[in-house]
Amino acid sequence: MNNLFASLISNALNIPYKQVEATLDLLADGCTIPFISRYRKEATGGLNEVQIADIATQRDKLEEVEKRKDTILKTIEEQGKLTEELRKRIENTWNATELEDIYLPYRPKRRTRAQVAKEKGLEPFANFLLTQASMSRSDMPVGMQVRNYVNAEKGVNNAEEAIAGAQDIIAEMVSEDERARGSVRRNFEHDATIWSKLVKGKEEEAQKYRDYFDFREKLSRCASHRLLAMRRGEAEGFLRVGIEGDDAICMERLNRQFVRNGSEAGMIVADAVADGFKRLLKPSIETEFAQSSKEKADEEAIRIFVRNLEQLLMSAPLGQKRVLALDPGFRTGCKVVCLDAEGNLLHHDVIYPHPPKSQFIDAMNKMEDLVKKYRIEAISIGNGTASRETEEFVKGLDCTADGRVKVFVVSEDGASIYSASKAARDEFPDEDVTVRGAVSIGRRLMDPLAELVKIDPNSIGVGQYQKDVNQTELKRSLDQTVESCVNKVGVNVNTASKHLLTYISGLGPLLAQNVVNYRAENGAFRSRQELKKVPRMGPKAFQQAAGFLRISDGENPLDNSAVHPESYWVVEQMAKDLKCHVSDLIGEKGSSLRERIDLNRYVSEPEGLGLPTLQDIMAELAKPGRDPREPLKEFSFSQEVKTLEDVREGMVLPGIVTNITNFGAFVDVGVHTQGLVHISEMADRFVKDPNSVVSLHQHVTVRVKEVDLKRGRLSLSMKGLEKTL
Repeated sequence: MNNLFASLISNALNIPYKQVEATLDLLADGCTIPFISRYRKEATGGLNEVQIADIATQRDKLEEVEKRKDTILKTIEEQGKLTEELRKRIENTWNATELEDIYLPYRPKRRTRAQVAKEKGLEPFANFLLTQASMSRSDMPVGMQVRNYVNAEKGVNNAEEAIAGAQDIIAEMVSEDERARGSVRRNFEHDATIWSKLVKGKEEEAQKYRDYFDFREKLSRCASHRLLAMRRGEAEGFLRVGIEGDDAICMERLNRQFVRNGSEAGMIVADAVADGFKRLLKPSIETEFAQSSKEKADEEAIRIFVRNLEQLLMSAPLGQKRVLALDPGFRTGCKVVCLDAEGNLLHHDVIYPHPPKSQFIDAMNKMEDLVKKYRIEAISIGNGTASRETEEFVKGLDCTADGRVKVFVVSEDGASIYSASKAARDEFPDEDVTVRGAVSIGRRLMDPLAELVKIDPNSIGVGQYQKDVNQTELKRSLDQTVESCVNKVGVNVNTASKHLLTYISGLGPLLAQNVVNYRAENGAFRSRQELKKVPRMGPKAFQQAAGFLRISDGENPLDNSAVHPESYWVVEQMAKDLKCHVSDLIGEKGSSLRERIDLNRYVSEPEGLGLPTLQDIMAELAKPGRDPREPLKEFSFSQEVKTLEDVREGMVLPGIVTNITNFGAFVDVGVHTQGLVHISEMADRFVKDPNSVVSLHQHVTVRVKEVDLKRGRLSLSMKGLEKTL
């Protein structure tokens, strides 16, 4: 079966068969996507994570089809209708829609009008009518045949009832006919229209959906965000939504298939075909396209969410610095926490620099004292309520005005979710939610990835209609994205939290907790080999995880790099050949030695060690444990604007991209209202994908197009402006 799957997937994804086959073998052997991508390039031909994930997804879909085929074959066989020809056809079909079309006439269903008619013995009469209607001409009178089927004992009291029953059978046959379904389906593929209308009496409540009160668009052109908006309006009871094809064309094709003449039989069949289309076939295809269009819209929305989440997780970290974090507020004050370079909580307090208490001097003195006492190197401010006012207050302190302490504003999205979570309670059982939230704000500055993995990705506001899409598929995609990001960066096994370790290739929650427990009982790990002592850390788990776990100042300098332990031997051989130590090959000091290495000498087919892995090893020796994330840049909002009322059309303002959708990007310009740069306003050229112009958390310059104070909306443009500050 693996060979068949490899062939099908190879054709579907246009990836060479051998590469697909090798990837499937590795996946079947329990290898993770990050491990395969990073450490099995020779086997896969250098496939990246996206390609490997696509192969895994296609495999899962084929396995589902395979299970479905088993169920279908068993059901038809139990009915005694499974011919050898039908079996072969089902076994050779891997298209889910085609498979269901084949199965439809045999699928158990509730008692239909057609089944009732069949029980009355009218199926032969229905077949007679179909035969007569499909002939080029028909001279056999219906009246002579219908008499044979009038039977009061069976409930057929007259010719009219016999004809009506036969028409019910024909209508169901039409709706279950593969060719007929294919014909109507093709019409929907080319010509289907999606429409929405306001539910009567809901106009006041449904204002946010006013664009869809009387909306109609070709389904194939309907963008995912519009379709999901309509479906949300429908779910909330504000809109009626429908999908329809071209009925006239569909009926013309169906009549051409089933009715070839204008005889009495032909007219009876034509009426049955019309009934079968309107009552059975059309609703079925409409439902099918409603589902498939929703699935496509879900895929697009999930793709956008995944891309945004990846950018967010890979945001620039400040690194291990002593941080003071502020969770801003007016009436309740600003929560202050001081963290050491590892993110441990040293102190927490509250200051009231803003109205109504306005204890400005006291707050200023307290901040200066805390900065001095805890040797603070950076200040992190949440971007919620009172953020701009708090930033202004902080930048007026002596310690920040002279540049000794840098000031950063970070996103609070999901911080409240984290502060009330079990993870936060486990970390800080004796602190309240305000302290936990402030700690999260500080840690996000130090290492966004390490902190954000503690939060359900669905709670981070970087998506588009994420609550409306398939939640199972969304969770799978988001978890896969988090895993990819964590393994790209790698983690220090001696400082990483359980939540961060959970996403390391091959670990998962149980092994992550075991690593933390072992560390607590035995002290810091001194080598990667020591990981084998962790309970339940078997050979496979060690193989999958070791390359992504870093140990600084350990026994082996390679333990602080992405070189996998299985390849240590080749680095040791290089050092031996050069008559030096392994440590002499690492970093800038080893550049001259590395230049003398001929990689071709170390290619080893038995060990699966080829040039791709050797080149990765050399790159890692040059910059061991390098962080792929960009360095953090300082940013300041315009001092001209603090609220939406301060904004004027034509103003040019600095901003930060906070969310990206397929219709544009939202930008924070520091007025507590996210402005929208529509896709048509992102550049002087045509833009198909907003991500080709901006990225999450990018610093941009925007021009104010429109300010709508009544609706609290801000329209922005990037045309003719520099994209980055």
